[in-house]
Amino acid sequence: MSPSLAQPGRKIIDLTYSFSEDSIYWPNAESFQLTVDSFGPSDHGFFYAANSFSAAEHGGTHLDAPIHFAEGMPTVDELDLNRLIGPAVLIDISGKTTNNPDYLVTIQDFENWEKRNGRIPDDHILLLRTGWGQFYPDKKKYLGTDLKGPEAIPHLHFPGLDPVAADWLVQERKILAIGLDTASIDYGQSVEFKSHQILFKAGIPAFENVANLEKLPEKGFQVIALPMKIKSGSGGPLRIIAVLED
Repeated sequence: MSPSLAQPGRKIIDLTYSFSEDSIYWPNAESFQLTVDSFGPSDHGFFYAANSFSAAEHGGTHLDAPIHFAEGMPTVDELDLNRLIGPAVLIDISGKTTNNPDYLVTIQDFENWEKRNGRIPDDHILLLRTGWGQFYPDKKKYLGTDLKGPEAIPHLHFPGLDPVAADWLVQERKILAIGLDTASIDYGQSVEFKSHQILFKAGIPAFENVANLEKLPEKGFQVIALPMKIKSGSGGPLRIIAVLED
């Protein structure tokens, strides 16, 4: 890749949702809050703007570090950046989720992609498009419920990765990281979060609530996914982009 991303014939796609009061967080997590500290003329006559913000680690477009579900694995600040920057592929299963909000991405979905494109290459970032991005930031449609707190958890419905397929990725393929356009790598009704456990024990980080996946091809692009570097963090806000070559 050229040292400069701003090259003729190169297109940058922002895969990040803006953080605001509309950002989607887990129902029992602290949502994003922005407080305006200053906005307007200062005592010395120049314009000055400054804000404070607070939020849970896991919400909006964000990264899950392996420590999130795997003791002793890397925290956000310990992650190898080589896992977060690299060539990527997109597997689109949005046609299978239209009438099934609890759809689990299967090994067969991966093998179907490979029939068209060849084996998922080693050392690539894997993105899964479920089509759920069309509902963001409508909590009722995106999460299956707009309830808040622990009582909302049983009502969560959105697609995710089958743990059997997660194990297949770990054992049979060699991916750098994985991301998708839902609130969790595990589907909404999961209570054991097995796909998280399997991937994170293997050191594979995850990107959740990824935007604009419908704008990406199946292959032939790069991903740069840089999270806020939170010391000892289990996750954090993520700015993720795709770089496409025309």
